[in-house]
Amino acid sequence: MSIISISLNEKILKEMDRLKEDLGFSGRSEVIRAACRALLSENREREALSGSLNSMIVVVHDQKAEGAVTEIKHDFEDIISTQIHNNLKGGKCLEVFILEGKAERIRQLAKLLQASRKVDYAKLIIA
Repeated sequence: MSIISISLNEKILKEMDRLKEDLGFSGRSEVIRAACRALLSENREREALSGSLNSMIVVVHDQKAEGAVTEIKHDFEDIISTQIHNNLKGGKCLEVFILEGKAERIRQLAKLLQASRKVDYAKLIIA
């Protein structure tokens, strides 16, 4: 098995240690392997999508990142049928994008949001 090195901030490290205890993982490496397997599985499912879809993307981001999210969403107005925005506690925002369109466009939007360092959380849900 290959050994890699990663950097995590203290908040993520504490949450990962709590998750390790709560779910009974033997160590941090097991938590990271499980997270990687889940992300790879989610990506395979997303890549298999085809045709016209109804879906939604749930996004959480810092209020300071509003501009970055707005810049991304403007390129996808052709598939965003509804957007709901809510201010959360702690300077965070919750956005729900209801989408209708070609799988490829929906995949592109999901990838951009999930890969953005300005987004804390982005989850694609297929209806």
